[in-house]
Amino acid sequence: MSALDAVVLNRTIKTRIFFYRQSFLLLVSIVLQLSLGLFFGHIYDMRIFMATGYLVATGQNPYIPQDLSFVFNNPSFQGITTIGYPPPWSLVLGILYWIGYSIVPNLLIYNLVIKIPIIAANIYLAYLTERVLNKLGASPAISRRAWIFMIFNPLLIYCSAAWGQFDSMVALLALLAIVSLSDGSLNISTILLALAISCKPTALPLVPVFLIYLKGISTRRTIQFIIIFIMSMILFCIVPFYLFSWDPSPIVENWNAHFTVGGGLSFMSFYELINGSYKLPGMWWLLGMIWIPALGIGFLVIKKGITDLEDLIRKSAGMILLFFITRSWVSEPNLILVLPLGLILTSLGTLPRTIFTAIWLLPLAFSIFNASLPQLFFPSMPDLMSKMLDQAESMNSLRIIIRTIVVIPWLACGWWVVIKCLRTPLHPGLQARP
Repeated sequence: MSALDAVVLNRTIKTRIFFYRQSFLLLVSIVLQLSLGLFFGHIYDMRIFMATGYLVATGQNPYIPQDLSFVFNNPSFQGITTIGYPPPWSLVLGILYWIGYSIVPNLLIYNLVIKIPIIAANIYLAYLTERVLNKLGASPAISRRAWIFMIFNPLLIYCSAAWGQFDSMVALLALLAIVSLSDGSLNISTILLALAISCKPTALPLVPVFLIYLKGISTRRTIQFIIIFIMSMILFCIVPFYLFSWDPSPIVENWNAHFTVGGGLSFMSFYELINGSYKLPGMWWLLGMIWIPALGIGFLVIKKGITDLEDLIRKSAGMILLFFITRSWVSEPNLILVLPLGLILTSLGTLPRTIFTAIWLLPLAFSIFNASLPQLFFPSMPDLMSKMLDQAESMNSLRIIIRTIVVIPWLACGWWVVIKCLRTPLHPGLQARP
């Protein structure tokens, strides 16, 4: 065997070892997520998702609450509220009910079926993060570590596969939109961004980032983005109400529902500790609108221009976190949106690992003291869930105090990242596009 043949054989062996190792890790992650997806699910969110799937699949309005205890043979479906998200996720849930519970009427199986597209998004998001790092010039070793981090990240798996929230789908659509915009595919990126926001409005801070980026290219492209974005939002958020004859009255009457509560991973976390409720009385709900002037200030800070994909990701991460830390209510799963962006910046050396770790690890700790973990036993062990929630209620004051303390360093790290990302100057020798 020649020296050249030996080199080729050695490379082939290494490639196969890498392939088998990556396939094994991927299989472990998928099995882990499917197992959690089968047995766990948040009692509030999963009940609403299950009920929404039934209502959409049977041609009913998912935004009007109904007693569905007779449908699922479970009394816990008697006093549930309606879904609080725009139509796209409701339509997906209708399809999942049709291919799931209508065929196999079992809550555990239905619970898993709802999470399958979410788990698929988790995996795709890991590969997309790796691809973006490769595109930005990261070494193969760094890109692989980022991929492994994503497929095994505790916060991501906990909030998606176990909890059942679909923020990873929003994160995937948002990152795809950012990459497509950088590649020059304006129409595709605009539609993807509109779809992400239509699934969950947490991706809304990306709109000013896109506007600034396009302003540096041409006014025509900016106007094109605005027109396509508005048309897409109408298609995703308004047309379904007319197409399926859904009454939009509950949505119109409760348009500010997300702004009239204070708590979670927000600067209003202390409110429940002081007042014993997370409902904001009187004009307090105006605090829920602070994010609007905050994003306006962020827009002015980044208006000097955005240069390339890395800068686009940096500004996107900064604006999203600015949105989160100025909202009066932030749930733990919402942080998944910033997870791949923060990982990319950390892998490139823009953000310190300690800060990035705190950004995702503190919400995980917060969730424990937020009594979210016991509520995940709803599909498989409801009796155990009730006992754990009773125990959490018995030490409610201490739990809320610790929860509030955890929020303080999270907010501090969030502000640090916002300032770091939004104030980062243009690369040396580069200016915003003319």
